[in-house]
Amino acid sequence: MASPSREVGYVKDSAVAGWQTFELDEDDNPALRFPLSVGIYSRMRREETQVQSVLKAVKLPIQRTAWQVDPNSADPEVVDFIAQNLDLPVVGQPAPVTRRRKRFSWSEHLRLALTSLDYGFAFFEQVYQYNETDGRLWLRKLGWRPQATIQKINVDRDGGLKSIEQNAMGSRNATMDVDRLVAYVPEREGANWTGVSMLRPSYKYWLLKDRLLRVQSTTVERNGMGVPVYTAPDLSTLGLDGEEHTKRETTEIERGLAIAKAFRAGETAGASIPFGAKLELLGVSGTLPDADKPIRYYDEQMARSALAHFLNLGTQTGSWALGTTFADFFTLSLQTMAEQIADVATQHIVEDLVDLNFGEDVQAPRIVFAEIGAQTPATAEALQSLVQTKVIRPDERLEQFMRDRYSLPEADPSTARDIGTTGVQGASTSMEGGDDGTDAP
Repeated sequence: MASPSREVGYVKDSAVAGWQTFELDEDDNPALRFPLSVGIYSRMRREETQVQSVLKAVKLPIQRTAWQVDPNSADPEVVDFIAQNLDLPVVGQPAPVTRRRKRFSWSEHLRLALTSLDYGFAFFEQVYQYNETDGRLWLRKLGWRPQATIQKINVDRDGGLKSIEQNAMGSRNATMDVDRLVAYVPEREGANWTGVSMLRPSYKYWLLKDRLLRVQSTTVERNGMGVPVYTAPDLSTLGLDGEEHTKRETTEIERGLAIAKAFRAGETAGASIPFGAKLELLGVSGTLPDADKPIRYYDEQMARSALAHFLNLGTQTGSWALGTTFADFFTLSLQTMAEQIADVATQHIVEDLVDLNFGEDVQAPRIVFAEIGAQTPATAEALQSLVQTKVIRPDERLEQFMRDRYSLPEADPSTARDIGTTGVQGASTSMEGGDDGTDAP
């Protein structure tokens, strides 16, 4: 039996073209289908405080953790080249302090790559620069292509990305093929290169909350001080004929309506009405609907969509005692998101640089990151234990780190003293201990 070398099935049926073609991976809500979804998600992340809280809770730990280049058994020359291009430290080596001008910034790239969580996708165009000194192609920039400018995403029959088209005002659209793109698309399935936004499950609750907030605002505005009601005076005692009576009555009602509409609360608020007329503020009979409870419920559901349950603790769901359990699940989700970012960056940034400069058969390094949530601040007690067990030996860099950590003043070598069990033993600038070979405490 011959081994199959050609696909028979498909992921995207491109036999029928046109905007009416049904896509299996399209959103069932027409308002959230690309490109309309970009505008909706942009409003959600800018206007809704709970959405902002969720996005920051997810993004900031990923941005804050330490990103590095793992050699992955690659040649040291290759590892050093990649680290310099991405301006990232190599695992196990100190991070160099380099000039930032005209250099690629990983932190800025990561911040923009995480907009894929907002919109479902984020595209970057690779731009290289030839270095005449070493004869290599260096990464000059990864140009972010804003989601709002992407007009069309072209996909092959097998579901692979083919190209994207960027809307250009007043000129021909810019088309970028896949060989020059870096695409971050979380939760992509099949040919859906618009991905699934992290805000998608929150859309319904955001929409309902937005409407309820408007109703709540109107309710307070309309019923906070009552509704002004004007009662016209009794004109039957004036002895007017039928036509004159009707005309005078209509005039009084129109004047009273104008007074009621113009009535506002304030230090100088007031009204002047004819004898026999009446102006009163009437409240709502019965109880007004309580909008606070459903609004809190909608906030809770929006936080749940990102496993950020702890954002609701202390409001209506449990207590802070549940925080540890919730945080564990949340941290695992952050780890997964960061791993997806690292995997895409390794395949389409690092490996492309290695292929262009060293060949496709050369081992490539990897982008890695420190485990999120595993970092604990160094304490004096922990450091003392490590020194006493000789796991580490104090040096000047460690001393400077601990001075910065606890906001201590700069060291003065001329007045420095070693403190032993019997008190001051003499001036010394050494941190290695005494002549007996023991470490200084």
